[in-house]
Amino acid sequence: MPGYDFTSPRLYVDAPLSGGARLALASAQVNYLRNVLRLQDGADLLVFNGRDGEWRAKLDASNRKSIALAAVERIRDQHPPFDLHYLFAPLKHARLDYMVQKAVEMGAGRLCPILTSRTQAQRINLDRMRANAIEAAEQCGILSIPEISPPVRLGAALEAWSPGRLLVFCDEDAPVDNSVEALRALADAAPRSLAVLIGPEGGFDPQEREALLAMPHALRLSLGPRILRADTAAVAALALVQAGLGDWRSFR
Repeated sequence: MPGYDFTSPRLYVDAPLSGGARLALASAQVNYLRNVLRLQDGADLLVFNGRDGEWRAKLDASNRKSIALAAVERIRDQHPPFDLHYLFAPLKHARLDYMVQKAVEMGAGRLCPILTSRTQAQRINLDRMRANAIEAAEQCGILSIPEISPPVRLGAALEAWSPGRLLVFCDEDAPVDNSVEALRALADAAPRSLAVLIGPEGGFDPQEREALLAMPHALRLSLGPRILRADTAAVAALALVQAGLGDWRSFR
């Protein structure tokens, strides 16, 4: 990201952005800017809303009871995210937080909790997932906030699958072949719409594996000779897919 400003604080705002727009802040954001960062009146920030690009803004802290931001100029245009869905069997608490943050950093445009027969966590806090997604986007210069889907059973997800989207599913029972070469072999023919599926730590049950193998647009992938925890597997799989079929290819 040549020339990118890594020094200015960066904030997601849920409001339209345009020149001169005055942006009200949530109480948590006010506390962060005033008491954590201790910014003074006139300080520069970067703001984005996932729709209107990234803007340089100035802090208006002249009123001691409230603070606001004033959008000054757009410094990056909005571009659509790469069409990559990340499907995963939910984990518990901190490990799910980590997984969501890393999926956003790795370029996932949609996060889809998938319930399998061996899923550990059946209840998912979607608001917490979104908060983690926003935090990752703020910290890593990402302009888009991924969509977050409600949980769905694996069978229902496969029944509704779009034939134009390639499903890459990681399976500890897959032959340990060269996964990089398997992805590169599809590079010229693979659709631009991709999905990565990471199952539960107990693995897919036989019926689920059979249903996945029967999918007409699916690639079964091994993540090597070691068994990875689900949050580690997420990073490994997304890195492989981005390098082999995704938006990392333009940087090779």
